[in-house]
Amino acid sequence: MTETPSETTAPQDDARHAEKMAKKKAARDKIMAAKSGEKGLIIVNTGKGKGKSTAGFGMIFRHIAHKMPCAVIQFIKGAWATGERDLIEAHFSDICEFHTMGEGFTWETQDRARDVAHAQRAWAKAKELISSGEKSMVLLDEINIAIRYDYIDIAEVVEFLTNEKPPMCHVVLTGRNAKDELIEIADLVTEMELIKHPFRSGIKGQQGVEF
Repeated sequence: MTETPSETTAPQDDARHAEKMAKKKAARDKIMAAKSGEKGLIIVNTGKGKGKSTAGFGMIFRHIAHKMPCAVIQFIKGAWATGERDLIEAHFSDICEFHTMGEGFTWETQDRARDVAHAQRAWAKAKELISSGEKSMVLLDEINIAIRYDYIDIAEVVEFLTNEKPPMCHVVLTGRNAKDELIEIADLVTEMELIKHPFRSGIKGQQGVEF
């Protein structure tokens, strides 16, 4: 019986693939062998795309799964329910503190003085939790919005994170328009790029997706 081209070339393709992957693994192992350090990271999730807070909560849930103490402070979101908060407060409050400090987006409150006061209280709580040295990770959800509107001084945030954050505490800062000064001191910066969003097609925010 005559072999088809695919039958004769498949073993050769498999061998080439195996050789290529072996070389890639060797190169990767060499790189990883040189990476032995650990430190508490400053992590910034910013950009116009969806997923900034979601990514931050993903790391919080990893901490919870590893039984590592952590905390969440929401700078903007108000009293409305979110899936993350409901789940954490109902089942994981022993390992993850959750503080909702805002009253909603600025166009809803329409009271700058009140917004500033809430943001300042949230920042004070953030510094308290980070400085304690008891938390492995603290998520500062939408703090970038509070900084953008000058509710919190970016210079103070940079100074605190640079000089007062415990060495092994990870701090995650989310929200659009992260300041250049914050990006400069961060260890990990991700910009979410918006390509398509259902809101532009008349679809409202939906449970399980946005909250």
